[in-house]
Order: sequence, then structure tokens, then C-alpha cells
Amino acid sequence: MTRVRLCILFFVLLVSVSLCFAQATKNKRHGTTAQGKHVVITPDQIKWGPPPPGLPAGSEIAVLSGDPSKAGVPFTIRARMPDGYKIPPHWHPTDENVNVIQGTLMMGLGTKFNESGGSEMQAGSYALMPKGLRHFAWAKGETIIDVYGIGPFAITYVNPSDDPRRKAK
Repeated sequence: MTRVRLCILFFVLLVSVSLCFAQATKNKRHGTTAQGKHVVITPDQIKWGPPPPGLPAGSEIAVLSGDPSKAGVPFTIRARMPDGYKIPPHWHPTDENVNVIQGTLMMGLGTKFNESGGSEMQAGSYALMPKGLRHFAWAKGETIIDVYGIGPFAITYVNPSDDPRRKAK
């Protein structure tokens, strides 16, 4: 009797695994994932808007995927910054990943804005700022970056007087 049960259990397990592989193959063939459908956004389809209140005015932002305001949700944001655009020293509660798409993003580490201490990131460059790392940035020429991570995307300025949300009040 035990042998029959083991055979049945093995058969059920084998069928379950086969069905999982079949579904994964079907999803791959149709361009879907567990999270949804395949997405393609061309540059002319990007919907630019003003930056969130926590970033200085003057840049434009587009959410390419996800929801940066929700905890635990992956997101990708595209930002377009004019020449000379500056983000004062700040930090994030989650890791921040940055890819430079166009232009040059200058980045520095620390609690004081210091242009002489920045690293030059040209198009094609990548940076990871682990959560809590104090850093600052500025654009040389019109610069476009992608920022991605796991939400929520939040920014805390080292010097509270740098926070545009305080200045707006």
C-alpha cells in the first residue's frame, strides 16, 4: 500500500513540475512574466512631467514602470535635467540604481556639496548608492538618467533647508 501511495505522489509531483515548465515556456514565448505583459516604450511615447515635490524644480520626470511610491514594488523612473541642475546632499531609505542615458551626471559623496570631489558619469555609466549613503549630483549639459530600485523612492536632505518641500511652504 505504501508503495502505491509513493508512486501516486511521485506521479502528481511529476505532472505538477511539467505543468509549471509548460506555463513558463508559454509565458516566455508570449512575452509575459508573472508580473504582467511585455512593455516597450519608445522615446516619443514618454510622458514627461514635473519632478515630485522632494526634488528641485527644473527637471522633468517620467515613470517608466512600477510605482515608486509603493513599498516593495520595483520601479524605473527616467529624469531629464538641464545643464547645471543640482541635487543637494541627500540619502534614500532604499538602494538607488542610476544609469546615464545621455549627457554627463556628476556625482559626489558626502554631506557637503563639493563640485571638485565629484565623479564624472558619461552616457553608459552606472552607479549604485546603497540605502543611507549621503551623496549629491549635478548635470553637465542636458542629462537623462534612469533611476530604478524597490519602492518607496524617498529622499531626505542632509541639510533640511535644502529640501524643496520646506521652501514651498
